[in-house]
This record gives sequence, structure tokens and C-alpha cells, in this order.
Amino acid sequence: MYDSEAMTGSSEVEGVLQEAVEGKRLDLEETISLLSVRDPSTLEDLFCAAREVKEKNFGSSVFCYGFVYFSTHCRNDCSFCYYKRSNTDIARYRKTDEEIVALSSDLEDSGVHLVDLTMGEDPVIHRENGYHRLVEVVQKVNDSVDVPLMVSPGVMPQGSFRDLEQAGADWFACYQETHNRGLFRRLRPHQDYDERFSQKKWAMGSGMLAEEGIMIGVGESIEDRAWSIQTMRDLGVHQVRAMTYIPQQCGRTYGSTSTMLDELVTLAVMRLVHPDRLIPASLDIEGLNGLRPRLEAGANVITSIIPPNKGLAGVAQHELDIECGGRTVDQASEVLDDLGVRMAPSCAYKDLIEDWKRSIAVGGG
Repeated sequence: MYDSEAMTGSSEVEGVLQEAVEGKRLDLEETISLLSVRDPSTLEDLFCAAREVKEKNFGSSVFCYGFVYFSTHCRNDCSFCYYKRSNTDIARYRKTDEEIVALSSDLEDSGVHLVDLTMGEDPVIHRENGYHRLVEVVQKVNDSVDVPLMVSPGVMPQGSFRDLEQAGADWFACYQETHNRGLFRRLRPHQDYDERFSQKKWAMGSGMLAEEGIMIGVGESIEDRAWSIQTMRDLGVHQVRAMTYIPQQCGRTYGSTSTMLDELVTLAVMRLVHPDRLIPASLDIEGLNGLRPRLEAGANVITSIIPPNKGLAGVAQHELDIECGGRTVDQASEVLDDLGVRMAPSCAYKDLIEDWKRSIAVGGG
């Protein structure tokens, strides 16, 4: 059994960090050792290494994603989710096509690089053969905006992915949350691990880019986190994320002592293992207050930009900073100014993902 404590001495970690900065592909044991770092001085070395690797691959600019959570109805009963099926005492909504298009256009006008169209596994859409309603929504938004689109609809049949791509979806996001099968069963009861994992493969096989992600603080071990980081690299996705679990009304906690520091360490190690991939800093966990440390841990995408006064919700924290206007591009830009970081031009993001899409079309990474 690998002894992670034996590898967290400063000299051993410094060697691994230096190798990562120089471009060495980290193995599972090295990933575990970095995820185990908690000494303050070594933590700073870890974060510095992550920033250096990010800057080598992306410079000093970041990207920004708008978020349209257009249906909060869901057929699933995920133990961590505020909008789980069994949480019957909450308000839910479904946005009309016109509202979804208008919200997406507003986000484009505000300066986002991408619009993320997210929904729960709404029974109205998921019981429809062919998913024509979802495909139609994507097509209408694609016809109305000139920024790339991400679709986050939950688990879909393999035959529907090509239709989504042809309607204008550039990305497909579907988070496993964990790659520990036993923990997955507790987080996502009555769901199929392999079917969900295959979503990313099917998306890339259809010509879309894929995002994968994990949750921090749901009872996973450091070894579980390391396994997930390595698994996501082997899967070949182009965006990876880690988000801290926020206990929800009618949700369960698993007795984890995880703190936000665990998320920051995970983001930094993700950057070292995935040097040229996109890594989000989500406003859904701590709002603008949490943006700076996540960017300083190697993240290079600001996600969950949500316009105020539109009746939209977040996911991890469904109300945090939304109606007060704390989730806008302008507010995020003020934080960037203090860090010496800038928003990338829209053409830079489009060029990046088009290069990636051409690469997966010919079987590359």
C-alpha cells in the first residue's frame, strides 16, 4: 500500500513539482503525494507551480462562461442536490424557448466566451424519443448568439449526441462526481456508472468537446481524488473541474472534514496533471470571494456567470450572489484587475476550441 505520508516531505514534493513544471507526466503515486500536501510553505510552492504551468499554456488571460439553468425539474434523486426529485418543498421552473434565447443573448452581450445551457434531467425532455425539444432549444440559441455553446442535460442515449452537435453544441458536460463506484452509488442512487461515464466518450465521438468533474467533501479519500484526476486525463476530456460539496436542504452529508483548501489543492494538482486543459473557478461555491484563490491555484475559466433579476438559479448554491448582481462579467473583471489577469479576447477562445475539435475529429487529443 502506498504511504502518502512518507512522500509529503518538502524535498520529495519539490522534486515532483519541478518535474511537473518541466512537463513530466505525473503518475498516480505522485498525484497522491501532491494532493496530500498541507504544510503552508509547501502549499505555496504547489500553487506557484500550478500558476507557472497555467501561464506556460494560457498566458495571463482567462475565459468566462455564462450559465443558463433553464429547467430545475429532475427525475433523479441525487443525494447531494438541492433539486433532487424527493425535495418536493421547493420552487422549480422551466424557462420558455424565448426566455432561454433572450438570456443567452444577454450573456453574450455582457462579454462571456461561452453560454452553458444546463438543466436537471427534466422528465418532460427525457421521456421524449429523439430529444427533439432539447435539440430545438440548442438550435434556437445557436441561431441567435455568436459564442460557443455548452450543453449540460444529464444522461442521454448515444444516438442523440450527433443531433446535439449538428444543432450547434460545442461542449457536452456531464460530471461523474467520483470515480469510486461505491461512492457513486451513494451519491447517485439507481444510476448507471458506466452509462454516465460513457456520456463523455459519446460526446467526443460525435465531434463535441467534453467536460468531466468531481465533487470534494462527499466522503472520498485523497486516493479517490488522485484516481479521478488520472482517469479524467486518460479519458481525454478538455475541461476538468473540482467543486466543494455544499450541504443542501434535504441533502445528506457524509461526515467529511473537507474544507475549501481541499478544493484548492485539487485544482492545483489538476493543473499539473492536465497542463493544457481548461479548469474552472466556479462562482457557485463562494461567489466572488472565492474567485481569487481558485485562479491562484491554476484555474483559468470563470464559470456560473448569471444575470440578476431573471429568475435563474445556481446549482451548488442556488441563490448565492445572483440577484444582487454579484455574478456578472463586470464584477468578475474587478477581481481580475487586482490579480493582473485579463479576460481573453473572444476570438482566442473560439480558435482554441476549434483547434481541439479538429484534433478529436482526426483521433488526436
